[in-house]
Amino acid sequence: MRTLAGPPVTIDAFGLTDRGKVRRDNEDHFLVAYIHKEVDLLCGSLSEEVLNHRVGTTGAQLLVVADGVGGGPDGDVASERTAAAVLTYAGKTAGCFQGLDVDGEHHLLDALQKAVEDVHQELQDSGGANQKAPATTLTLVLLVWPRAYLVHVGDSRAYVRRRGRVQALTRDQTLGEYLVAAGAWSEEQAAQAGTSDTLTSAVGGTEMTPSVGLVDLEPGDSLLLCTDGLTNLVPMERIEGVLALPLDARGMTEQLVNDALAAGGNDNVSVIVARGVG
Repeated sequence: MRTLAGPPVTIDAFGLTDRGKVRRDNEDHFLVAYIHKEVDLLCGSLSEEVLNHRVGTTGAQLLVVADGVGGGPDGDVASERTAAAVLTYAGKTAGCFQGLDVDGEHHLLDALQKAVEDVHQELQDSGGANQKAPATTLTLVLLVWPRAYLVHVGDSRAYVRRRGRVQALTRDQTLGEYLVAAGAWSEEQAAQAGTSDTLTSAVGGTEMTPSVGLVDLEPGDSLLLCTDGLTNLVPMERIEGVLALPLDARGMTEQLVNDALAAGGNDNVSVIVARGVG
């Protein structure tokens, strides 16, 4: 656990990945990282208010899940390289998170998107002219309390639980979701169509359109990031129930992964839970 600057909120975060019971390899990758740059004041006579304003402790929690696209080459390589690229970006920018104004937030989101676009281009270039490039989904949150900055590509997901209610922060970038949003399919038609889960956007894929945004969090909120190895097997009602249990982030994460395995474990599964403990 780490206490971030600002309101007295501690971030309790944990992540876990599992190959599952069917797949030979695990093409998922995840990250939970605390990125900080701080000044340790040994002694002085300035007031706490002045010190917090002038110095403070800059810090951010980086949460990443990436699911290598099955059926393509080196999905595990794509997810690993994408997660590593985001981590490298965040490490280079440590220390600039505190006191972000509107322009600073736009710059931060633009830079996050640029990091994803750069690794997307690298993956495409590695495929060569006549070869399919390795590709991956990506869902990341850079948590600078109380703001959560989000970048999403593909069908891995992010949710927030607030005051007993779980809400989706992402929309799947799939053919089925696209046709439902366009009014061409109903939810039932999308569920029955065999191609509805085809990705329309992936890092390293033919098309890549990151969705970026931010959300303000409150003490007591929980974030869930996961690959579709969880959401395809575990009903939303059960996921909501686990997030409501009196467990820490590790306990919730382990329970959700175990639920996916108990439901058949026919895919790799990765889960991250982060809680703002006031």
